[in-house]
Amino acid sequence: MTAIETGATRIVVPVNPKKSRIAAREARTALFFLLPGLIGMILFLVLPILASVVLSFTNWKLLGTPEFVGFANYQRLLTADPQFWPVLRNTLFFTVEYLILNLVISLALATWISSAKFGQKWFRVIFFLPTFTPGIAVSIVWLLIFMPGGFFDGVMQAISVTMPNMLTNQGLAMQAVIIVSLWAGVGYNTVLFNAALDMVPQSYLEAARIDGATAWDRFWKIRLPLISPTLFFGMVMTAISSLQVFDQIYVMTRGGPGNATATLGYAIYQRGFQNFQMGYASTIAWVMFAMIMALTAFQFWLQRKWVHYDN
Repeated sequence: MTAIETGATRIVVPVNPKKSRIAAREARTALFFLLPGLIGMILFLVLPILASVVLSFTNWKLLGTPEFVGFANYQRLLTADPQFWPVLRNTLFFTVEYLILNLVISLALATWISSAKFGQKWFRVIFFLPTFTPGIAVSIVWLLIFMPGGFFDGVMQAISVTMPNMLTNQGLAMQAVIIVSLWAGVGYNTVLFNAALDMVPQSYLEAARIDGATAWDRFWKIRLPLISPTLFFGMVMTAISSLQVFDQIYVMTRGGPGNATATLGYAIYQRGFQNFQMGYASTIAWVMFAMIMALTAFQFWLQRKWVHYDN
């Protein structure tokens, strides 16, 4: 029996035992089909996350028994590690420059594709191709282009432009990493923004054109506000991925020259798998996680001022 209260009235509805058994059997069947995914998520996501939290409070060095050290790793990271603040500065520099350039370039390309008279589908495919190319493979190709005496240096010499090598100069190495990241990552946002632009109702644009609005006015005052939720999604995802940059740096610069391109992602690898300081590497990982959460929360707070949802 099931009791339903509607105001002052209490209605007792008899439960059909047959329907109850069917619902229980369907629940067991659903659990059976979900079980492989659930087990995989627990084994490869939940347990590693919990393990890294515990490891960040130990001095585990891959071999031997870990010892609990409390907040010593966090204290060392924030007050005694001379490499942490330069690495953090490099990470923020990469994130800000890459995020701005990615959004501007992908939005420009999306707008151009949207206004193209022919070949829109082909342009989407061409720009999206680098996105699903493995990052390691992309980085190796660009390493061959930028290496001393490589294709890029040859082109500079051919046009009589004197400039230091992109990978060995401390001021240019990060720019090389950003160029490679843009080449590999712009396509995703381009396709995303292009799809959003194509969904803007043509009646709005036609009405504005009749009222005398210029092409810039129609873009700035109609199309851009209407695609702002998609822009916000692209900005959040791009910021999260840029804070975790690793492949390009590992292949092209190994954090050098000096520490010019060392980021938090590379520092985690360096401390964990080169110096075997797994506890300390876990601490850096959780500091990076805190940064990502703080930046994402800030973006969600900021979106109330510029994102327009069609309610």
